[in-house]
Amino acid sequence: MFELNPDQSASGVASVLVNRSAEEVFHFIGVDFFSNYPRWSPELQECELLTDPPLQLNSLIRQVRIDQGHRSETVFRVTVYDPGRKLVFEGVSDAFRCTYDICENPAAGQTRLTFTVELLKLEFYMLPFAKIIRAAVRNGAKRTVQNLKYLLEK
Repeated sequence: MFELNPDQSASGVASVLVNRSAEEVFHFIGVDFFSNYPRWSPELQECELLTDPPLQLNSLIRQVRIDQGHRSETVFRVTVYDPGRKLVFEGVSDAFRCTYDICENPAAGQTRLTFTVELLKLEFYMLPFAKIIRAAVRNGAKRTVQNLKYLLEK
């Protein structure tokens, strides 16, 4: 049925080419995070910065989401803030990581945006649903980059 291994994880990775510079992509995701995050993630209900503005390395953020009918409230921290290149959020209250890797190809006038979401630990009660959770995480990563591409190129 399922393995009794509480350290199992789930991850999803998706990548897309965006017709914008790396600077524009990072600005949209990292600098204007609070105005744009609700646009690319419609599951978001609330989002607030818990530390002094602006969003930067070690900033703390609280969010409330409703994913597939399940309400969750989490606090996460910015663990990498590298303008034009990379932004990483890691859960403080839950074991997760979201990474936005940005790689510009100036000759083509495009930027590759790769989004990785990782649930670093599936709780014991989740194990019977691990397969469904992994599929949902992979689909969520794909949907995220599709939404970002659409909004960035709009």
